[in-house]
Amino acid sequence: MTPLQRELERMLPAEDRLLDPADCWAYGADNSRLHAPPDAVAFARDPQGIVELVRLCRRLRAPLIMRGRGTGTTGAVVPLQGGLVLSTERMNRIVEVDPDNRWLVAEPGATNAEVQAAAGRHGFFWPPDPTSSAYCTVGGNLAYNSAGPRAVKYGTPRENTLGLAAVAGTGAALRTGVYTTKGVVGYDLTRLLIGSEGTLAVITEASLRLTPLPETRRLLQAVYRDMHAAAAAVARIMAQPVTPCALEFMDAAAIDMIRGYADSELPEHAGALLMIEVDGAASQIGFAAEAVATAARGDGCLGIEVATSDADADRLWRTRKALSPALRNIAPKKINEDVVVPVSRIPALIDGLGELGRRHGIRIVNFGHAGNGNIHVNLLVDPDDPVQMQAAEQCLDEVFGLVLRLRGTLSGEHGVGLVKREFIRRELDPEALALMHGLRRVFDPDGIMNPGKGLPGPDAT
Repeated sequence: MTPLQRELERMLPAEDRLLDPADCWAYGADNSRLHAPPDAVAFARDPQGIVELVRLCRRLRAPLIMRGRGTGTTGAVVPLQGGLVLSTERMNRIVEVDPDNRWLVAEPGATNAEVQAAAGRHGFFWPPDPTSSAYCTVGGNLAYNSAGPRAVKYGTPRENTLGLAAVAGTGAALRTGVYTTKGVVGYDLTRLLIGSEGTLAVITEASLRLTPLPETRRLLQAVYRDMHAAAAAVARIMAQPVTPCALEFMDAAAIDMIRGYADSELPEHAGALLMIEVDGAASQIGFAAEAVATAARGDGCLGIEVATSDADADRLWRTRKALSPALRNIAPKKINEDVVVPVSRIPALIDGLGELGRRHGIRIVNFGHAGNGNIHVNLLVDPDDPVQMQAAEQCLDEVFGLVLRLRGTLSGEHGVGLVKREFIRRELDPEALALMHGLRRVFDPDGIMNPGKGLPGPDAT
């Protein structure tokens, strides 16, 4: 038994720890295909317990990896160096809902869906809505700054979080942010911790900014001749006063893939598709939908359908929802990358990805959040084929190069973790990286907090 395991056996009741390697195994992976076994797993129940566990890991120089439900795709919670996986899944309380001041306080293990349900009972919602919202946790949403489709109108977790309680790698508990909608006292540590992937501190509580639920929504589906026409429509839509609450797109490869998986009647030569949703007051929704539809029309638009009933909306959304089962059927082990480019450069990205796919012999399917240029690039490969994986590795290298040439960023909401760590030097200059490493040492002087994740460099081994 290791010193860490002996200390945990002494500190925690049996139900709050896992020490047997077989029991710990499942906590060595996330939704990437990466795995490394931890030495132990602890289930936190309160902030003071987290303080004690951080201090223990600091004393033993043991790696400490914070984990929610493991839905991330970049290996950020994989314990490469062993150590302790600290699960927050049992810290799942909705602590407080204050509808008068439009905030909700939740522990990190509460799921996104539980937060939405608690807020919804008072007529509010929390805007971040990742695809895995039924299962992913608030702590994970904050660790990655995961947003989902509604970010185009309502923003990411950084724009929708008032403050945090956390425990730094020193073992010190701290509180960041405010309970008000304005505040500029001190540095913005809340936004710093959000997106830091557990490399600075363990989040123990979050004060979330709530938004009133809209009275109604209306969905439009627009089909285009090619991606250039669709991107021009996106630019027009985002330039007029009515901001959609969702603006999703699929390229020609994605459209071809879903034929046969949905009862859609898309034109045979459709080269791109936009799913556009507007929300707001019932008395104004017709005007909002027409304003967006007018902007969506233009050269290359093959047709627009507006859902006039819930049944129509469900039918139109089935077109988009058919993509996931189609991808699982054709490429169950696909590589999914999450990049962002300026909206006007989406066509150049899609054209460049098509050229890379042809050159490397890899089928690439693209879809995502068009309103903010957040594109999910899917490489359909067989990871058991070494030749294909070697081609995919080179292709990915060139994908990231293409994104940066278009003045984009390498991750929109999936984080960096292990998968993208070594590419970060291309996006961040040495001076910025040096400052980030300095900040990391302030929060975590002994390098125990999720080591090897996020930043390349001497302390990211």
